[in-house]
Amino acid sequence: MNKKKVSVTGLGKVGLPLAAVIVESGYTVSGIDIDKQRCEKINNGKNPIPEEKGLSQLISKVGGKNLHASTDFRKAYQNCNVHIVIVPLFLKKNFQPDFSLILSVIKNIGQFLKKENLVIIETTLPPTTTEKKIQPLLEKESELKAGKDFFLAYSPERVMSGKAIERLKKFPKIIGGTDKKSGEKGLAFYKTFIPNIELVSSATTAEFIKVAEGVYRDTNIALSNELFQITETLNLDYQEIKEKANHKFCHLLNPGIGVGGHCLPAYPWFLINSFENAKLIKTARLKNDQMINFWADKIKKKIEKKKSQEKVILIRGITFRKGVKEIYHSRSIALIKLLEKSGFKVYVEDPLFSKEEIKKLKLTPFENQQTNLIFNVFELKIYEQ
Repeated sequence: MNKKKVSVTGLGKVGLPLAAVIVESGYTVSGIDIDKQRCEKINNGKNPIPEEKGLSQLISKVGGKNLHASTDFRKAYQNCNVHIVIVPLFLKKNFQPDFSLILSVIKNIGQFLKKENLVIIETTLPPTTTEKKIQPLLEKESELKAGKDFFLAYSPERVMSGKAIERLKKFPKIIGGTDKKSGEKGLAFYKTFIPNIELVSSATTAEFIKVAEGVYRDTNIALSNELFQITETLNLDYQEIKEKANHKFCHLLNPGIGVGGHCLPAYPWFLINSFENAKLIKTARLKNDQMINFWADKIKKKIEKKKSQEKVILIRGITFRKGVKEIYHSRSIALIKLLEKSGFKVYVEDPLFSKEEIKKLKLTPFENQQTNLIFNVFELKIYEQ
């Protein structure tokens, strides 16, 4: 396999670090993204994700050189013999996955697919998607047969925003093919830049492993949130209980105002939508989303105790996770909207966002206005003014 021609579609918080690590290992990468400004920054050696540790140094070395970013997939795909896809899979309003973006990418790749090419999907997908949706579309567009003419494998991303490069180089990774040969080809390729990777029995197995990991964490967060609510009723210190309860056979997590981001709020629905017996998974998912109601009630009671005529609060932190400039499914913003519907005047402060950026989100930035309460989302503390 020619070691110099790899395409990476999707240069976001996962795809760009992956592309940079691949280049660092001696490959030339054609990166494809719909964001023209992002592509221009990369080609000028500038990192569009400055909060990602170690990425700025890599992009300054390889951007516009061995890593070239473009919005033109036609130019990027035609000379590549390895294609990696890491574009987001969003949920529709009914919690069904929206496959339109990834299938559009797959269709485009299929038009340029050649014999002996390798396609690897990294996007987290509902189990059987690679085999039942992606493979048939690639075969239709290319008029080639998977496992015979080209190879198709699935290797779910396992990184964390802010620590993507570190996770790629240290954290265990898996890969599975739609057939035995595809799995082996994918494994051989990834071994050249991923030190800790293991072949599993199939692409569907790899898909399920990734979804199961997300469901496990979402469910355990829900359990911790419920226990936290009970300790609040009993006027007990949850952190003390967690610290003393945790040991080899018990690992309680920190509570929060819910779960945000592209990952955990989405993955459980991949199983809930397809399997009637996924009742515990659904209960946990709804529990986490409903935590904003618990915090809204707590804030309302604090205001009532102050006997204030004005309901004014400062919310500190709007991202879905501390230190990551991303607001997708942010429970903090959901809480803000809920409080506003209840008659609160809500001001917002976040170190990752300028006042202008906060205004663009249709939120009100804090500029030393008088408030009754301050709620630090990441500390889970309500302060009285």
